Amino acid sequence: QVQLVESGGGLVQPGGSLRLSCAASGSFFSFYGMGWYRQAPGKQREWVASITNSGLPNYLDSVKGRFTISRDNAKNTGYLQMNSLKPEDTAVYYCNFLGPARVPWGQGTQVTVSS
Repeated sequence: QVQLVESGGGLVQPGGSLRLSCAASGSFFSFYGMGWYRQAPGKQREWVASITNSGLPNYLDSVKGRFTISRDNAKNTGYLQMNSLKPEDTAVYYCNFLGPARVPWGQGTQVTVSS
């Protein structure tokens, strides 16, 4: 079964940057679109950004211009570059494939934006 492992989170000051990674096991990574999601304390998980298997990105309005999603199909890895971070970006960040290709959620990676 495909597993997803998120990494790269941490504590950062407002205005700082982090780069999240999503490593997928298996050999079909390049076939499917993938997305990043986040869940803040007391809130439901929300979609943040996604990228098609051909590289077309899409973003939540509140992160447009600050976050960049990318993927390296040769490495079975997706990325989320997060710049100009704000306290409201604090959450556990998860990755997953889109739509019917979705697999069980990983453990996520904690991002905390605080001074």
